[in-house]
Amino acid sequence: MIRICNSLVNSGFNVKIIGVEFGNSSDLQLKKYTQKRIRLFFKKGFGFYLEYNVKLFFYLLFQKTDAFCCIDLDTMLPVYFAAFILKKIKVYDAHEYFSQQKEIITRPGIYKIWHFVERTFVPKFLNGYTVSEGIAKEFHKNYKVNYEVIRNVPVLKPLETINQKEKIILYQGSVNEGRGFEFLIPAMKSVNAKLFVYGDGNFSDAARSLVTKHHLGDKILFAGKFLPDELNTMTPNAYIGINLVEQIGLNQFLSLANKFFNYIHYAVPQLTMNFPEYKKINEEFEVALLINSLSPIAIENSLNLLLNDDQLYRRLQQNCIKAREVYHWQREEKKLISFYENINSTIKR
Repeated sequence: MIRICNSLVNSGFNVKIIGVEFGNSSDLQLKKYTQKRIRLFFKKGFGFYLEYNVKLFFYLLFQKTDAFCCIDLDTMLPVYFAAFILKKIKVYDAHEYFSQQKEIITRPGIYKIWHFVERTFVPKFLNGYTVSEGIAKEFHKNYKVNYEVIRNVPVLKPLETINQKEKIILYQGSVNEGRGFEFLIPAMKSVNAKLFVYGDGNFSDAARSLVTKHHLGDKILFAGKFLPDELNTMTPNAYIGINLVEQIGLNQFLSLANKFFNYIHYAVPQLTMNFPEYKKINEEFEVALLINSLSPIAIENSLNLLLNDDQLYRRLQQNCIKAREVYHWQREEKKLISFYENINSTIKR
């Protein structure tokens, strides 16, 4: 969201981003755009979503704006009704195929609610964009909307000289269900390297318990949450990046994780899934080893191959350097600005 907001502000748009204030939220950093956090009594579950949606709706009603943009499905209802009442344009920024996430699709009652919201309201959001061609095609097939594809890729910056690295394996991002930790952690028993986990999430406690169970406390280190700028200083030091997801629901199967491109931009070969969007890019630029399914033995064999085959590693690393010249924010930004300029032109007519 930081990249999107900065790009819009730099192009002359006035932007306000609204989020939630949690007890452990870091202080807001000074930005070019306006930031607002809504305080909530409930911290999770149905109470959280109900309170947030109600408070967000009433907050939006008193905003002077030309357009509202909801980020993912969990803010769609207040945005829709506020835009309807105020007769404003509404935009859907679909970072996820929300109803197809593992934590939703595996819980039938929760799935029914979010799927109802999705199939009822996404067709009413004619303006939108998402992170992969696969998700855009699914939205068109199921909801008859034509969404732009704007990938969430890093800003292209000069790459520092690549020196000999300590063989550290890095996972960055949310430590959530469906990210393969149940398979990655036992696989590390037979991998001669340390794994650093930068992030937090709903599977953090379970992941730490698995580390204890497998007696891997000296090999797997949990560093907690870091700001993006802090992560950018750590990623170049990694030897291998980890980007694993379970094939449960279409979201993981069709999406492109931010970390996939972050590893590419720092010339860090990675282990990821043989899913359509990753496979497509890897056929263009071989930047990763792909595995067909999650299992400790598949992960162990792939990591050891990357650690021990210097020729393979150097080839993937050089391909990362080529790929970063194609998949970067300066290119995606042009599509974002064009999208909002088209909306702006309809407002002025």
